Amino acid sequence: MIPPQRWSREELEASRVRSMEIFRQERMHEPLEDYLEAFEEYQGVVENLLETSIDLLQLDNNAISVLTDPNLLKAFRYLAGPPVSADDLKVLAEAVLSPKRLRSDPAMAKRVVDIVKIGLDRRRFPWVAEAREPTEAERSAAVLASAALMATGHVGTARRMEGKAAQESLVETALETTGLTKVPERDIGTLNQAPQPGQFCGESMLGERKADFVVGLWDDRVMAIECKVSNSALNSIKRLNNDAAAKAEFWLKHFGTAQLIPTAVLSGVYKLHHLVNAQDHGLTLFWAHDLAQLLAWIERTRR
Repeated sequence: MIPPQRWSREELEASRVRSMEIFRQERMHEPLEDYLEAFEEYQGVVENLLETSIDLLQLDNNAISVLTDPNLLKAFRYLAGPPVSADDLKVLAEAVLSPKRLRSDPAMAKRVVDIVKIGLDRRRFPWVAEAREPTEAERSAAVLASAALMATGHVGTARRMEGKAAQESLVETALETTGLTKVPERDIGTLNQAPQPGQFCGESMLGERKADFVVGLWDDRVMAIECKVSNSALNSIKRLNNDAAAKAEFWLKHFGTAQLIPTAVLSGVYKLHHLVNAQDHGLTLFWAHDLAQLLAWIERTRR
């Protein structure tokens, strides 16, 4: 059997630099229209929130109207500085954010409002602490600043989701072009439940961890592929070392080094020593901009 692909520091550095160049090109050419469209939408939502809550001065009296409207609820979470995520809000207020539960439990709705009021951004909304009506300039500045925050968050989230989705689509197409057949996703407790040689499946539970793809190699081994997109060197620690490399160690311990090839397909920004560390922990690395290397290695398992 051929051993898992391992790269030298020089090879990893060359691929890392190329990946970063592609990342820069994509970011520089991203259309500004996405941000502007989101900004315009959220500007209207923030204005509606201020109107519904009488410039936030009557949030308590209008809590149900605000919290049961998905758009107003999102803008409401952005009143805090920094914004409060929906998950954090549920935990901090010991609340369920469904409209039905909020309508049936006014005390819970009040707890939700109180949490955000405690963290209210007093720079954006100075009039609230002073219990007065805002000036036209203050109100306009607060709307613009809040819309910008929301639009930035929206674009960042969409960028991450689209980046991973695009990479997964690229990998799936590449696997199919090399002659592998896609089969249904499944839970894989033992490797005899994995796709057969020449097959692959999409996101599946492999042991106790999810893999983006599970491939039945031609030599009866199994390849678990994780797709990772990193937008910064710091982010790469989470994406690569704390996630993909940690899964690799778990899978190798659970299924054995002779049976499983934990693999990551990477794009974006990474530090060299993070790549070296991940490879040293048993993770096989390939790059989204050079999937021919992945396909060539899989093809070699035929022999």
